[in-house]
Amino acid sequence: MSLYDYVLTQDGMITKEALLYPFEERGLQFGDGVYEVIRIYQGTFDLLEEHIDRLFRSAEAIRLEVPFTKNELIASLQELAVRNDVQTDAKLYLQITRGSAPREHSFPDVPANFYAYIEQSKRPVPLLQQGVRAVLADDIRWNLCFIKSLNLLPNILAKQTAKEKGAFEAILHKQGMVTEGSSSNVFIIKDQVLYTHPAADNILHGCVRSRVLTLASKAGLQVEETAFTTDQLLKADEVFITSTTSEIMPVIEIEGKLISSGTPGDNTRFLQRAYEKESGIKVTAFA
Repeated sequence: MSLYDYVLTQDGMITKEALLYPFEERGLQFGDGVYEVIRIYQGTFDLLEEHIDRLFRSAEAIRLEVPFTKNELIASLQELAVRNDVQTDAKLYLQITRGSAPREHSFPDVPANFYAYIEQSKRPVPLLQQGVRAVLADDIRWNLCFIKSLNLLPNILAKQTAKEKGAFEAILHKQGMVTEGSSSNVFIIKDQVLYTHPAADNILHGCVRSRVLTLASKAGLQVEETAFTTDQLLKADEVFITSTTSEIMPVIEIEGKLISSGTPGDNTRFLQRAYEKESGIKVTAFA
């Protein structure tokens, strides 16, 4: 994947070669900041306002003052896409930290640091069509996972474990109760009922997750926001995960055990097609 020419900072548009990160940056030294990843389909932002709302909720939760309004930020991000002439599938990363100051744990009285950039990002079409494998991992993260913070080391360790075992994702659990994936939300379908962990403090309130719940309800699928066990996960009729970059990704095998027939289920396929339509995706993966 390659970067586009322009990045956005609180100082305005600059080329990526000119972007320097101060060494006493609290995002680097403390992970003291929040971030978002936003999908772009054929040059158009997807779920942009939902992501920006979540960014501001995360910032408020860590008492970080954002140096602009939601509308100002949305306008700047749209201008960033125009400047880069983004017309294909891509993703935008943006980050706000508590600024740059001598290293002390207490909050410094300095302005926040902010930047955003866009890079090309193709949809994972073969995986969306075929499904992926997953493993189980203990959820060792802190209790405020609804904050999309820069503190991702437990997620990274879980994802690396999955990679080393030839899997796409690690599904996290606490004492046998599934929370979410290392970088995704987790859903199961059993007897035509869709289950996912409720939007509590200990999971990320995914933007794609919310859209899936709406799509499922519109389709007449019964939805239950309730926690389920790893045993229920392994015995589900269908399993899928959701995220900005993975969309609705079927999980066909967990810890070497096939989920049902080991192929994406009919309800998952329906939701994938509905998601493409809702997102305005022009090139379908499910003809």
